[in-house]
Amino acid sequence: MSCAIRWWRASSPPTSSAWLHSRRPLTRRLRCSAPRGASAMLRLSVQRALHGEDAPGLPRRPQLLRWCRAAARGDVEVVIRLVGEGEGRALNRDYRGRDYATNVLSFAYDEGEDMPLPPGMPQVGDIVLCVPVIADEAARQGKSLIDHYAHLVVHGMLHLQGFDHQTEADAAGMEALEREILAGLGIGDPYADTNDGVRGS
Repeated sequence: MSCAIRWWRASSPPTSSAWLHSRRPLTRRLRCSAPRGASAMLRLSVQRALHGEDAPGLPRRPQLLRWCRAAARGDVEVVIRLVGEGEGRALNRDYRGRDYATNVLSFAYDEGEDMPLPPGMPQVGDIVLCVPVIADEAARQGKSLIDHYAHLVVHGMLHLQGFDHQTEADAAGMEALEREILAGLGIGDPYADTNDGVRGS
C-alpha cells in the first residue's frame, strides 16, 4: 500500500535500482495484532539515496528510531529510505499511477498475500521519504521540519501495520492515533492548521 498524508495534493529496502524494480503492486492491508503498549522488537535500517541533492535538516537515526518505536504496535522490521525527487516521482508513478513526487510512501512486504503473517513474525516494510517535497511542505506550511519528518514517519509506520484512510471513519481514526503518538513525543497536532482535505491515496 502506498500512502501520502491527506492534505498534500501533489508536489513531490535494499538500496539499488533492483529494489525499485522488485516491488510488486500492493493491494490489501493486514493488521498488526499485537496489543498497544506491548513490548515490541524494532529493527530499523536507514538508507540515504539523495545523489548529491542538497538536504539540510535530515533526521538522524536516533530520531527515526524514536519515532518508529512510538508508532510500533508490535514487532516491526522497517527500512526508511530518504530519496530525492526523481526516485520519489518514479515510485509514486509506478505504484500509485501518479506522476509526481509525494511526501511519503509505504510498502508492506506481506501486503496482497492471502494469508496473514504467522504468529510471532514481525511486520516488515519500507517507508520512502521524499526529502525535497518534505522540506518544501514544511516551509510553506510554517512547520518545524523535524516535526514534519516525525509526523510522516509515524504515518508511514501506521500504514505498514494495517492502518489506512480510505474511508472517512478510517481517516478519522488514523489521524487521532497520529495525534496521540505525536503528543507523546512532544509534537503538536499536525492537522491543526491544515486547509487542504485531499488524501493522497
